[in-house]
Amino acid sequence: MSQPLSEADTIAYLRSPQAIRERCGKLFEMAQADQLRYFRCDLTQIDRVADYVIAVTREHYPDLQIPFHSRWRHFEVGNVPRLTHLDRALAHLSPIEKAKAKFDLVIPSVLLDAGAGDRWHYLEAETGQVWSRSEGLAVASFHLFCQGSFSGDAANPYQTSAEGLQHLTPDSLAQGFQVSPENPIVGLEGRSQLLQKLGQALQNHPTWFGANNPRPGNLVGYLLQHSENGKLSAPIVLNAVLESLGEIWSGRVSLSSVNLGDVWLHPALPGTQISDKLVPFHKLSQWLTYSLLEPLQELGLEITDLDVLTGLPEYRNGGLCLDLGLLQIKDKLILQQPHLPGSEAIVEWRALTVCLLDRIADTVRQRLRLTPAELPLVKVLQGGTWTAGRKIAAQKRPGGIPPIQIESDGTVF
Repeated sequence: MSQPLSEADTIAYLRSPQAIRERCGKLFEMAQADQLRYFRCDLTQIDRVADYVIAVTREHYPDLQIPFHSRWRHFEVGNVPRLTHLDRALAHLSPIEKAKAKFDLVIPSVLLDAGAGDRWHYLEAETGQVWSRSEGLAVASFHLFCQGSFSGDAANPYQTSAEGLQHLTPDSLAQGFQVSPENPIVGLEGRSQLLQKLGQALQNHPTWFGANNPRPGNLVGYLLQHSENGKLSAPIVLNAVLESLGEIWSGRVSLSSVNLGDVWLHPALPGTQISDKLVPFHKLSQWLTYSLLEPLQELGLEITDLDVLTGLPEYRNGGLCLDLGLLQIKDKLILQQPHLPGSEAIVEWRALTVCLLDRIADTVRQRLRLTPAELPLVKVLQGGTWTAGRKIAAQKRPGGIPPIQIESDGTVF
C-alpha cells in the first residue's frame, strides 16, 4: 500500500498539469460510462469536430504557421501596430529589461481577462474602433499600461509595480474600462481586488518579484535562473505562476491555509479525503503561462515540454464541445439558469473539456499529418478550438453567448 500524501505533497500535486489530466480523466471515464449527473460524451463526433477546427484554422492561418494561443494575439486585433508602438517605447532598454516590461504588461492584462459579459465594449480613442470581450479587455488594459496606470511612478510609465497596483480602485478601473450604467462590465469589484492582491503578492514574495521595487517583470530573472543550456520547461513557468500568485484568488478551497486557486470539488470522485475529490483546472494561470512564453523566446530561450500543460477549460472550448455534440446535456434545465463556477455541472463541463481538447488535438494532428512538436496543443487552441468555439456560438445564439451561462466574479473565466 502506498503512503497517503502529506498536505504539502497534495498541494504540489494539485498544482501540477498531471493532476489536472488525472482528475479530469476520472470524470471523463465516468462520462464515457454514462455515470455523471449532467453530461455524457459522444466520441463518434470527434472527427466532425476536428474537421470543423481544421477549417477554421485554415481560414485564419492558410499556411498553418500558427502562433501560440496567448494574450499577445489580442493586442494585435484590427491589424493595429500596438506592439510596434510598445517596442519603440522600450527600444532603449536591454533585452532582459524589455522582457520584464512585457511581463509587466501581460500579467495584469491576463488577470483582467475573465469574461466581461455581452453588454460591455471599449472604444479605442486612437483608432475609433470598438472592441468587446477578450479583445476589448486586452486593448483597454494595453492602454492602461502604456498610460502608466499600473506603474506608480510617473517617470517610468511602462512598468507595473506593487505601489501602482495597490492604488488602483474600482472607480479608477471603471474609468479605464469606460464602464457606465449603459456599458456595464461583469465583476468590476473582483477585478479591482485581484489587481490589489497582485500588488500585495509582489511585496510578499521577493524571491520571485524582487525586494526593491517589486514588479511582475522580475519573474524573468527567476525563470532565467531555472533555465538550463538555453532551455526552459513550460511546467516550471506554470509552477512559478501558481506558487507566486496563489494567494490572490478569493473564495477558493484551501489546504493548510494555502489557497489552491482554480480548484473545485466534485463529489463523485472516489476517496475518503476532501482532497481526493478536488479537480484542478488553473485556467487563468495556464493562459498566463502561455502568454509569458513569447517574451522568454525573444530572449533566445527554447521552451520545452509545451504539451505537458493542458487545454484551457473555458466557455469557448467547452462551448465548441457542446455545440458540436461531443458533449451532450442530460437535463436541459442547465441551459435555463446561470451557474456558479463551483457548481457540479460547471466542474463536469470543464473537466470533460480538458480531456476532449487533448483528443481533438490528436485528431487534428493525424488529419494534418503533423507531430505534437510541429503542432503543440497551444497552437491547436489558437488555430483552433477557441476560435471555432466562438464561431459556432455566433451561429447558434444571438451575441455569440456561451451555451451555458456562468455567474462569474471576474476572476475565473
